[in-house]
Amino acid sequence: MSNFDIYFIYNPNRIEGNQVMSNKATRLITLIMLLQRKPNQKAAALAGELGISVRSLHRYFNMLEEIGIPVYAERGPYGGFSLVRGFRMPPMIFTAEEAVAIYLGTHMVESIWGDLYQEGARGALAKLENVLPAEQLSEIRWAQQSLITTGINQVTREAVSGLLILLRKAIREQRAISCQYRTGGKASDQQRTIHPYALLHRWGWWYVVAYCTTRQANRAFRLDRMEEPTLTEFVFSIPPDFDIHQYLLTEFEQQSLITIRLRFSTEMEGTVRDYHTWWKTIEHQKDGSILVSLEMPELTYPAKLVLSYGPGVEVLEPQELRKMVSEMARQIYKSYS
Repeated sequence: MSNFDIYFIYNPNRIEGNQVMSNKATRLITLIMLLQRKPNQKAAALAGELGISVRSLHRYFNMLEEIGIPVYAERGPYGGFSLVRGFRMPPMIFTAEEAVAIYLGTHMVESIWGDLYQEGARGALAKLENVLPAEQLSEIRWAQQSLITTGINQVTREAVSGLLILLRKAIREQRAISCQYRTGGKASDQQRTIHPYALLHRWGWWYVVAYCTTRQANRAFRLDRMEEPTLTEFVFSIPPDFDIHQYLLTEFEQQSLITIRLRFSTEMEGTVRDYHTWWKTIEHQKDGSILVSLEMPELTYPAKLVLSYGPGVEVLEPQELRKMVSEMARQIYKSYS
């Protein structure tokens, strides 16, 4: 795996074992922080914040009293529920850098996984803001305006949000998915049945790593190429020797690659430098031109890339790519002539 690869793996089998208990504990902590932040809160408002009924809220009050955190109520128009006077949650001890790291990481989770963890990410930040001292909060406010991450997705998250949720359910329950799948560069879809193992975000694209019953091998399927996904009743078992990280280091990385050689004009030196991580080799020529090589699993994307550079680049090899670029250019000329 190259040193500029960034990928995120989601496998719900590892992290959702005690979801019911986790939700209850999360609500208790959130309730404490809500009461600590503002006394005399109305039951309806607190229940709304927690996403529960007023009746359930009183059960949570009883739980707090059982663990030694009494809640008292004041009657009247300005009354409400409060923690017993003098009670404070012990402060979490984070350095300013740690607080910013948590903030940045939480926003990254929300940006990539969306509805899967949006509520959890925002809840975590809300809790942090309730307990962090002014110095750490000031550092987070600075990070919000000074350390920005954007453009990490090649397609809108909303376009795959529903599929992410469906695939998480399939992975969690180990149930097969049937779908129409469009292979890169091909217009027609193919019927596939897959056994999803893990979700993957890599190079701005979402993938599901799964066993393909058609190919009878593990494959990585891009979510934006999956159409009409259906959760089937077929239950599969993940092979005990399957390891997602090992897969990424072997099969996913060792796909057949095509070597491409390009020649850039002198005027394109800045472009070559800006995208230096793409090139396997860079050779500066005496006439000022630059020869580069790169490796790709297919030629459709490189052909579009070459066209985007205009006349400042020439394909040297393979010959098939030269023909593809020539044909695409001819079609473009035909459209505008």
